[in-house]
This record gives sequence, structure tokens and C-alpha cells, in this order.
Amino acid sequence: MLQHHHHQGITTLTLDRADKGNALSAALVEALIEQVTRALADPHTKALVFKAGGKHFCTGFDLSDLAACSEGDLLHRFVRVEQLLQLIWSAPVRTVALAQGRTWGAGADLFAACEVRWCAAETSFRFPGVRFGLALGTRRLSERVGGDQARRWLLDGMEVKADEALKAALANGLRAEGFNESEASMQAESIAAMGSEVADRETSAAIRALTRRDDADRDLAELVRSAARPGLKGRIESYVAGLRKA
Repeated sequence: MLQHHHHQGITTLTLDRADKGNALSAALVEALIEQVTRALADPHTKALVFKAGGKHFCTGFDLSDLAACSEGDLLHRFVRVEQLLQLIWSAPVRTVALAQGRTWGAGADLFAACEVRWCAAETSFRFPGVRFGLALGTRRLSERVGGDQARRWLLDGMEVKADEALKAALANGLRAEGFNESEASMQAESIAAMGSEVADRETSAAIRALTRRDDADRDLAELVRSAARPGLKGRIESYVAGLRKA
């Protein structure tokens, strides 16, 4: 489900649900929160890297058990995803995402939350939460690409290819040949270590805090407000049904 590796101050977390498109199940989100929290509590951690095995980085929120979920269950799961994203966004160390294939929904939000964002040439991004009335990750996307671009991608339901993501600064690096799995750990560590920081961790944390907007409480409130509207499960079911017809 989740592999973790620590080497020379770099913690690499690998999504390991390739048969499910690395979709974020409730258990995977909790595992990510646990490992991110543990890594950030370690004063020797210099960087966090997120990558994935298989064809896709992360196809979004795992809806395979939707039938068994109540609206309260769904709300709780979305809140936990938002809390994971906030941990990554506010991390006092360098955070790196290496994406390939479908990087959709919560997977695209995870990518956008990271400080260093590289993707393979075949990567595609989508932000479908608005289709079922969800406001998740919106401000972080806007911080990366600007408000006008973010609104267009979100409200028009666009699929964004790697070259456009690079041009818009959603991605800030592109690797044409992708991320060879046998070399992925070395690539991750190399990218994480690029431009070695000259400041100590406390100073680096202060610089990061001063150069990021901190609207965590507002973001969480907007998410809860959107997810708490009656009919969330029905809206998601309609979205899933539309995907199956496509």
C-alpha cells in the first residue's frame, strides 16, 4: 500500500496500489499522514519525496467502496485528505513529487501541494472534484498557476497535459523519458537534493512559512461546507456513472 525509505535525510514515500491506479483509500491516506508526520518530527529529515509504482501516480480518491459509505464517512475521508495536503504544503523541509500517467483529483492536489514538482511526458492532470460540488485543493492550485488558470481548469473540467502543466508552472520540471522504476529512488534523491540549501532547518522553515499563504483554517472550512451540502453521495454516484459511460 505504501512503501517508505529513508536515506541520508531524504524520506521517500511510494504509493504501492498500482492495481488500483494508486487511488487514495482511507487506509492509504492514514498511512501517508502517519509517515509524513513521523518524517517531519525527525530533525534529520531534509526532504520528503512522493512517487508511485506502476503506470499512474494517483488516480484520485478511491471510490471502490462508495456503496458502503455514508455521507458522514465521505466527509470524514475528504477532511483527512485535506489534512494530509496541509501537512505537505506547510512542511518545513523540501517536498518533492514525481508523477507519471494519470495524476487526477486528490492525486493532482498532492502533486500541487509539493514544493518541487516533476512529471513524465505522458502525465495528465485533472481536478474533477467540482463535478460533485467539492472545494478541495483549490487555493493551492491557484497559488501554483494563478487564479484565472485555476478557474479555467476547474470549472471547464479540463485534462491538462504535461507540457501545459509545465508552461503554467503546475509542474516545474519534466523528464521526457519518465521515471524508470529501477532508478526511481536515485532520481528522487537527486531531484530532492538539487540546489542544496544554505540555511539551517529552522531558517529554512521560517523562509518557507513567510513565502506561502497560510489559509489552512479557511481551506478546511470551505471543504467542509462544500462536502456537507446534502446529496454528496448522490453527486459522486452520478459522477462515477458518467465515467463508466464515457
